[in-house]
Amino acid sequence: MKLKLSIVILNWNGSHHLRRFLPSVVKYSQYDWVEIVVADNYSTDDSYNVINQEFKEIKYLQLDRNYGFAKGYNVALKDNCADYLLLLNSDVEVTENWLEPLINMMDANPLIAACQPKIMQLDQREKFEYAGASGGFIDRLGFPFCRGRIINEQEVDSGQYDDPISVFWASGAAVMVRGSLWHEFGGFDADFWAHMEEIDLCWRMKNRGYKIAICPTSKVFHLGGGSLSYGSPQKIFLNFRNNLFLLYKNLPKGKLFNTIFIRMILDGVAAIQFLVTGQIKAFVKVLEAHLEFYKSLKKLKLKRKELPQNVRNSNHPEVYQGSVIFDFFIARKKKFSSLKFPVIKLD
Repeated sequence: MKLKLSIVILNWNGSHHLRRFLPSVVKYSQYDWVEIVVADNYSTDDSYNVINQEFKEIKYLQLDRNYGFAKGYNVALKDNCADYLLLLNSDVEVTENWLEPLINMMDANPLIAACQPKIMQLDQREKFEYAGASGGFIDRLGFPFCRGRIINEQEVDSGQYDDPISVFWASGAAVMVRGSLWHEFGGFDADFWAHMEEIDLCWRMKNRGYKIAICPTSKVFHLGGGSLSYGSPQKIFLNFRNNLFLLYKNLPKGKLFNTIFIRMILDGVAAIQFLVTGQIKAFVKVLEAHLEFYKSLKKLKLKRKELPQNVRNSNHPEVYQGSVIFDFFIARKKKFSSLKFPVIKLD
């Protein structure tokens, strides 16, 4: 019998996270139609011993090298035939009845390619978490933000975003993807390595007519910064480079040049700010990100050919036509609800 759901946790030197967070996953995922897999990205700590000795009910998949987040999941899921794949970070605590709402949402609407639970902070449990909150969006210049988190401002959850809606992207910290579509779209773009690969996958699926959704009746708590701290130089490099990758691959033709040009200017402003505030490593990483983007243009042009002709000049309604940077820093709009942005409720 074909498996309904495979929960796959990509791990790299995270034995401390496995000990802390796996008990909740095991406790609240005990169904005969669910399997839990830890895919190990060639850890050098005691991750194998933790699974083998303390979590014998969990499958352990050893990868032959550290492939990074994006390719690591591609390799781990290559032969996975489950109806639904739930990609879960190793630093996520799940809650009772977290799976059923996600499954029911996907079963009820075949056009939903992926969905996510509401993601809350682990240490400040009343607040939305940075990486996903209550659904991901993007503005016209390619800056990601969330319903419940704009830039670095995370709102307190008072039930204001508890309606299921169509979103632009679902967080890679906890995302359920239709298995057939994961394989059809080739999973994540391995060239991203880590960060924004889930936005790229969601954008590619939306370009083919599928929907991405938030299911707030399912709730998890995320520690965040488990592999790379939020302010690390390498994370800065990946975020700046991958955002340019993301835009170049997926923007409609009529918006490509202008958007990339404006983003280059804004990235330059950010780099200068890093420099004048003494963040030399961050300044250098922005320059390196742009250099890597230029070096990758030939490959990106080939990937761009996959963009469907009928969407090359279209807009997705989940793209905010304002600027979250302007709204946040100039207009002082720090809540999702303060944006002039109509949401699309799901049937």
